[in-house]
Amino acid sequence: MHLTRTNGGMDMTHHPSDPTTVAPAPTTPSTEVTGLGRRGFLALATAGVAASTLSVTIGSFSPAAAATGPVSATGAAPSGPVPRKRELRAMWISSVVNIDWPSAAGLSAEQQKAEYLHWLDVAQQYRLNAVFVQVRPTADAFWPSPYEPWSQYLTGTQGKDPGYDPLAFVVEESHKRNIEIHAWYNPYRVSMLADPAQLVPEHPARQHPEWVWAYGGKLYFDPGLPEAQEHIQRAILHSVENYDLDGVHFDDYFYPYAVAGQTIPDAQTYATHGAGFATVEDWRRHNVDTFVQSISQRIKQVKPWVKFGISPFGIWRNASTDPRGSATSGSQSYDMQFADTRKWVTEGWLDYINPQIYWQIGLAVADYAQLVPWWAEVAAQSGTQLFVGEALYKVTSGVFTDPAEMSNHLTFTQQVDAEVAPVLGNVYFSAKHVAADPQGSMTRVLEEHYRHPALVPAMPRLGVSPLRVPVLANARRVPEGVRLHWNDTGPQRTRATSFAIYRVEGEARRIDIEDAANLVATVRTSGHVVQDWVDETALTGRRYTYVVTALDRLWNESRPSQVRRVV
Repeated sequence: MHLTRTNGGMDMTHHPSDPTTVAPAPTTPSTEVTGLGRRGFLALATAGVAASTLSVTIGSFSPAAAATGPVSATGAAPSGPVPRKRELRAMWISSVVNIDWPSAAGLSAEQQKAEYLHWLDVAQQYRLNAVFVQVRPTADAFWPSPYEPWSQYLTGTQGKDPGYDPLAFVVEESHKRNIEIHAWYNPYRVSMLADPAQLVPEHPARQHPEWVWAYGGKLYFDPGLPEAQEHIQRAILHSVENYDLDGVHFDDYFYPYAVAGQTIPDAQTYATHGAGFATVEDWRRHNVDTFVQSISQRIKQVKPWVKFGISPFGIWRNASTDPRGSATSGSQSYDMQFADTRKWVTEGWLDYINPQIYWQIGLAVADYAQLVPWWAEVAAQSGTQLFVGEALYKVTSGVFTDPAEMSNHLTFTQQVDAEVAPVLGNVYFSAKHVAADPQGSMTRVLEEHYRHPALVPAMPRLGVSPLRVPVLANARRVPEGVRLHWNDTGPQRTRATSFAIYRVEGEARRIDIEDAANLVATVRTSGHVVQDWVDETALTGRRYTYVVTALDRLWNESRPSQVRRVV
């Protein structure tokens, strides 16, 4: 294989990835924030800097289309990567400290809705097929929860009703555009401030002060307390039970990142609950393991089709510490956050792993070209799907100096997919930077990798519906393009969730639906037997042939319909 591994030679001094931070405004780059990680941005935001310097068939795992040649040691991409029919293309939409959405606390319900629709426009512009939306940033809620108060990031006042149900709106509008919605939760964080008196009186942390402790200027639920774990899980599961979510998503926050000069204040909890563990570190990892395994099981008990995934810090352990680790020399989530992320994957507790591999190709301490194949090999052991977290904000800040860095990453992941183990997509932090298109980096990704739509990778272990082949009744010219009508002939309980439309030029007898270049669009079902859609990209005077397939909610696909031709 072409992928070689070399050890880096220096320690990383800060955590470079954090799914809940503020990034620099794309139009006002600042040397003050250049090079800071996501946690650094968040620290600046909470210190009050944000307002001035920051703006806030079953899918095959075999590569249907890999890169046309090897990636060089410098990350240079071979020309003409072949598009992939199935890959997750997503972005994080952050709500904590109003990073992405809502852009400010206190906006009206209509303003908040308009902003979210804008983010869906951005997703469609770059042909993304999923969004990870933060709906529980600090033990609060973006839905009417019986367990936790309304989020302050909606109205500016914790506990104040925003006048609508944001989570219901997010789910409905995302699905209208056939975009997957993964609800993103921060499990343990209670507040960005250390003073419990800043919380509303009915907040669970005020009602049960014994559940929380302060550390690093913030409040956290104690992960070692079974009562706190149960509360967190009930709060999350309430949204799973009551909303049509596609996924449940956690980021890299478990035990808090180390703060110089401070000690995690859980000695008493360890004394009470730590029997049988030789060290507090082993006990902390056990606490997180128990939480991850338990919430995974409970999600499936409620709704077996809801995906569960985690986006951890990109390094589990370095090979110099553990021979099973990666050829890196940076901070280790196993030791820093007490998150045994490799175990969660190999034990099969996750449906997908989305490590934040937020470094450039060739960086000695944490080389993207070392970490992606390492994670791919780990994920392949249990069939867990691997999506790579991408630091688009580092293009904005100037840490990534090559405008082609993002595109090169995707070319590289295609090669890993072809030569090592499956890599099934990429997720960008964050929405603000996707829209800003720093240095044209997302335009490059669009033109070189996302020229065509893509189906979300199927997850057959969560179930396959007995889909009926759609009946494509007709295709005819209309002023807007070509209008297709088809029927979903399945019984009500097995009707399709969405449909894929394929097109080739000319009068063909069949269409190869595995060729990604033939995929024109995916559309959500209308809920009725008769479906229709207009191909506005069809050119006047061209002859086309179409087929339609049915997709269930997990993106398993039926056989294609009969062809229909348009002259």
